[in-house]
Amino acid sequence: MKDTKAIILETALDLFNTLGLAKVTLRTIANTMGISQGNLNYHFKKREDIIAALYFQLVKNMDENMSTLKHTNNTLRVLFDISNTIMHAFYKYRFFLLDFVQIIRENKKIKKHYLELTKLREKQFLSLFHLLVDRKVMRKEILPNEYENLYKRFQILGDFWISSAQIVTNKLTKNSILIYSEIISQAIFPYLTDNGKKEYLLLISQEHFKQKYV
Repeated sequence: MKDTKAIILETALDLFNTLGLAKVTLRTIANTMGISQGNLNYHFKKREDIIAALYFQLVKNMDENMSTLKHTNNTLRVLFDISNTIMHAFYKYRFFLLDFVQIIRENKKIKKHYLELTKLREKQFLSLFHLLVDRKVMRKEILPNEYENLYKRFQILGDFWISSAQIVTNKLTKNSILIYSEIISQAIFPYLTDNGKKEYLLLISQEHFKQKYV
């Protein structure tokens, strides 16, 4: 059986995702659960404490899923899998990306950790890019800091694709992940060698087959 703290986080996540950050207070969460606000305050003094707990839950979720990915010789496949894992995690905790700027402005603890995590992700992606270059899947850099900037494009697209989907479609669904995953993944295509492009197209055809029949 889940304890009260876990149910508070589960309820808050659902409310934040459904109603948005501005419309959810501690009282909203307590009323939805059918408990007193005093009972809720025993576990979380402020709404910011709940948001921080959900943020670190999201990070743990991503780290656990990424650690189970199969690291085969197909490094392009690994890059796709990492991006896909991050996008699914973000969708589950989508209110973070919809209210991203407000959360970062108001919560110094989250901002500090997010900036540190961004540096770690940059190292991970650059390491993969260099491996892809060594295996002649990606071409060598032509412009200064070209692959650092490629990572930053991935980061910007990754952090704000949910906001774009919400504005354009006015309704977020899991199908949004498929649409924006294709948009984001194509950012790497111009940097691939001829062999890399063949590998990319094969991976894409396999993904489309899986989506159609699985």
